[in-house]
Amino acid sequence: MKSLRSMIAAGVLVPLLLGGLAGCAGTTVDQYRAQQPTLDLRQYFNGTIDGWGMFQDRGGEVKKRFHVVIDAKWEKKDGVDVGTLDEHFTWSDGTTSQRVWTITRQADGRYSGSAGDVVGAADGEAAGNALRWRYVLALPVDGKVWNVDFDDWMYQMDDKVMLNRSEMRKFGIRLGEVTLSFSKR
Repeated sequence: MKSLRSMIAAGVLVPLLLGGLAGCAGTTVDQYRAQQPTLDLRQYFNGTIDGWGMFQDRGGEVKKRFHVVIDAKWEKKDGVDVGTLDEHFTWSDGTTSQRVWTITRQADGRYSGSAGDVVGAADGEAAGNALRWRYVLALPVDGKVWNVDFDDWMYQMDDKVMLNRSEMRKFGIRLGEVTLSFSKR
């Protein structure tokens, strides 16, 4: 086995590290630019939408299931499109919760969002049938609040159905994921 010093001298380690970093680059929303139907948040999230989802821990075990009803509307404020998504959750353990998103469409087609339990602003980018949201959620866990990073992807399947997959991380460590299916009434 070669020592670290001999691997560096032989020029082996640098390509390995660069290859590993390239693998971390991940998927970008631009990859979906040609996919149809074109996702327009203002059009899809307008009216009442039902969603069914689950949270799985990093081992894949389903820890919680939920149903969400979203009452969504958009209006122009100072010439800017602003949406309100009023989400009402019913969890498998019988508890309920609510989150109200305020989403603003930026001039460049990106979106910014805020909600009471979102730390700072959510940043969204859409292309083709996909939307990627990135934000930090203040998540209550066992009497404490954890600030958890969400990498949230939505894919519009047709005019009624959208699929959503979110990966949750804390300190870069994958905690689990949320999977959702939306159906527009």
